[in-house]
Amino acid sequence: MGFSTADAVIPACAVIGIAFAAWQWFLVAKVKVSAYASTGNGGLGRPVFRQEDEEDEDNRIGGESDDEEDGGDGPAAVARCAEIQNAISVGANSFLFTQYKYLAAFTVIFAVVIFLFLGSVHRFSMASQPCQYTKGKMCKPALANAAFTTAAFLLGAVTSFVSGYLGMRIATFANARTTLEARRGIGAAFATEFRSGAVMGFLLSSLGLLVLYIAIKLFGLYYRDDWEGLYESITGYGLGGSSMALFGRVGGGIYTKAADVGADLVGKVERNIPEDDPRNPAVIADNVGDNVGDIAGMGSDLFGSYAESTCAALFVASISSFGADHDFAAVCYPLLISSAGLVVCLATTLFATDFFKVKTVHAVAPALKLQLLISTVLMTVAALVVTFAALPARFTMFDFGEEKQVRNWHLFLCVAIGLWAGLAIGFTTEYFTSNAYSPVRDVADSCRTGAATNVIFGLALGYKSVIVPVLAIAVSIYVSFTLASIYGIAIAALGMLSTVATGLAIDAYGPISDNAGGIAEMAGMSRRIRQRTDVLDAAGNTTAAIGKGFAIGSAALVSLALFGAFVSRAGVTVINVLSPKVFAGMLVGAMLPYWFSAMTMKSVGSAALKMVEEVRRQFSTIPGLMEGRATPDYASCVRISTDASLREMMPPGALVLLAPLVTGTFFGVPTLAGLLAGALVSGVQVAISASNSGGAWDNAKKYIEAGASEHAKSLGPKGSEAHKAAVIGDTIGTRSRTPPDRRSTYSSSSWPSSP
Repeated sequence: MGFSTADAVIPACAVIGIAFAAWQWFLVAKVKVSAYASTGNGGLGRPVFRQEDEEDEDNRIGGESDDEEDGGDGPAAVARCAEIQNAISVGANSFLFTQYKYLAAFTVIFAVVIFLFLGSVHRFSMASQPCQYTKGKMCKPALANAAFTTAAFLLGAVTSFVSGYLGMRIATFANARTTLEARRGIGAAFATEFRSGAVMGFLLSSLGLLVLYIAIKLFGLYYRDDWEGLYESITGYGLGGSSMALFGRVGGGIYTKAADVGADLVGKVERNIPEDDPRNPAVIADNVGDNVGDIAGMGSDLFGSYAESTCAALFVASISSFGADHDFAAVCYPLLISSAGLVVCLATTLFATDFFKVKTVHAVAPALKLQLLISTVLMTVAALVVTFAALPARFTMFDFGEEKQVRNWHLFLCVAIGLWAGLAIGFTTEYFTSNAYSPVRDVADSCRTGAATNVIFGLALGYKSVIVPVLAIAVSIYVSFTLASIYGIAIAALGMLSTVATGLAIDAYGPISDNAGGIAEMAGMSRRIRQRTDVLDAAGNTTAAIGKGFAIGSAALVSLALFGAFVSRAGVTVINVLSPKVFAGMLVGAMLPYWFSAMTMKSVGSAALKMVEEVRRQFSTIPGLMEGRATPDYASCVRISTDASLREMMPPGALVLLAPLVTGTFFGVPTLAGLLAGALVSGVQVAISASNSGGAWDNAKKYIEAGASEHAKSLGPKGSEAHKAAVIGDTIGTRSRTPPDRRSTYSSSSWPSSP
C-alpha cells in the first residue's frame, strides 16, 4: 500500500462514517415529536403511526397488541413529550455552554504552560537540534516543537468540546422520539435509540480520525522529513482531548449523580413515588444529568482515549525503521486500523437496525450483545487485511535502547488480542451487572435483610468482577509487548478501541433509554409504554457498564503505551523497583486514584445533600405538590447541580494534571516513572470494581421494581422494605461509579515528554 493509497483510504473512511451518521440522523428525524393527523374512523386528532405486525402475540408485553394506545398516549401526551424534551435540552445546553466557558479559559492557560514548559527545555532555541533517534540528522528547533505541540493541544481540546456537545444534542433530540416510538412496539423504540447512538458513535470516531489526519498533513508542511518532531508534536492532540474529557467527566458526573441521589432518596424512599414522577422537583435535573454526564462526558471521554492511543502509536512508529524510511502507510497503520473499524462498525450497525430487527422484549439484550461479537469478528478479519497491505514483512522497533525485529503478523496479533480482550471485558461486565444472571439476583435477594447486606453483597460483586478483566488486560500486555514492545501495547489498545463507533452506540443507548422512560412517566403515558421503556432501560444499564468496561480496559493499555513513550523519550532503559525513589513514587501513585475518587465522591455527596434538602423543602412548603395540583420549582434543582459541578470539577482535574508535573520537576524521572506505574495499577482495580458494583446495585433495584419473575415478586413491590434497601444501595452505587474514576489511570501519563 503506497503513500497515495493510504492518503485516499483514511479520509474516505472518515467521510463515509460522517455520511452514515447523517443518514441515521435523517431516519431518527422522521419520527415527528409534534406530528398530528386525523383518521377516518373517529380518531380525530390522534397521532398516526405504522403498526408492527411482525411481533409475536405471545411475546408482547402483557399479552396486548401494539395497536394505537388510548387515553394518556394521545395528542396531549405527545405535546407533553415535546415540552419535556425541550426542558431537558435547554437545561443540558445551558450547563454545557457554562462549563465550556470555564474550560476555555483553562485551556488557554494550560496551552501557555505547555508552550513555556516545552520551549524552556532548550531555552526557546530557534536552532535546529540533533535528532534523538535518527542519528546523523538534524530536527526542527525546540521552539517550533513547543508551538506545534501547543497548537495540537488546542485542536484536541476543541475536538473534545465538539464531541461532547454533538453527543448531547443527539441524545436530547432522540429521547422523546424513542418514547413516542414505544407506542408502536419495542422494536421501533429500540431502532430509534440505537440509531441515535450510532449517530453519536460515527460522528465522534469519524471526526476524531479526520481531524487527526488533517493535522498530520498540515504539520507535515513545516516538518517535511522530520517525522520524529512531527509525530512528537502530534501527541499534544491526545493530551488536549484527554484533558478536556477529564473535566467533562468530572463535571458531568457530579451533576448527574447529585441529581440522581436527591431524586431517589426523597422521591422513592421518603415519599414512595415512582422514578421520574413529575411531582419530584429533581426529576428534570436528573434527566439533564443523563445527557451532560453519561452522554457528553462519555463522548469526550472515549474520544480522549482514542486520541491518546492513536498518538502514542504514531509517535512510537515514527522512531521505527519504517519511520526512518518515511513509509507513510506503515507509520499511519494506527489510522488505517481506525478507518477499517469505521467500515466494520457500519456493517455491524445494520445487523441491529435492518438485517435482524428486534421484535420482542427478550431480544433487546441479545441484540446488543451480538453487536459486540459481530464487530469483533469482522474487525479481526479487517485487521488482517490492513496489516498485510500496509506493513512491510519485517521491520525494527525501538525497544528501550535496543532494536527489536518485528514481523507484520506480530502486529496483527496485537490488534486481535486487544479486540478479543475487550470482548472478554464486555461479556464479563455484562455477567456481573445484568439482572439476567445470578450475581445481580443475589444482590437483589440480599435486600431482604436490609441495606447493610445489600451493600456488602454489592461490594463483594465489584471486587470479584475485577478478576477476569485484569487477567485479560495482563495477557494482552504480556503478549503484545513480547511481540512488538511498547508499540505492540499501543496497537493492542487501538485494537480495543477500533470498534469505538459501535461501543459508543451501545453506550449512548443506555442514557437515551433512561431519558425515554422518564419522559413517558412525566408525560403520563400508559403503563404499557413505561413497561417497554423499562425493558430498554434495564438493557441500557448493562450496556453503560459494558461501555465503562471497554473504556477502563483501553485506558489501562493506553496509559502503559504512553508510559512507554515517556520513558523512551526521557532516555530511560531500566526502572529499578528496588530504588527508594521509584518505590516511593509507586506508593504515592497507587494512592492517587483513591484521592481522586474521594474528591469526586465527596463533591457528589455535598451536592446531593443540598439537593435532598431542596426537594424536601419543596414538598413541605409548596401546597398541593404531593397531590399533583402544583408544579415543582425544577429550575432550583438544576441550579444546584450546575453550581456544584462547575465549582467542584477543578480540584480533581488539577490533581491529575499537576501530580506528574510536580513529581517530575522536584523528584526526577525515576520517581515520576514510579508514580505513573502505581497510578495505573491501582486505578484499574478501583475503576472496574466501583463501576460494576454501581451497575449491579442499579439493576438489582430495577429487578425488584419490574417483578418479572416469582423471585422478584417476592422481593417487591415498589415501596417494600427490600425495595427501599435496593434504592439505598443504588444511591451508594451512584456515588461509587462517578464516571471519572478511570481517567486518573492515564491522564497523568499524557504529558508531552521532553528530554
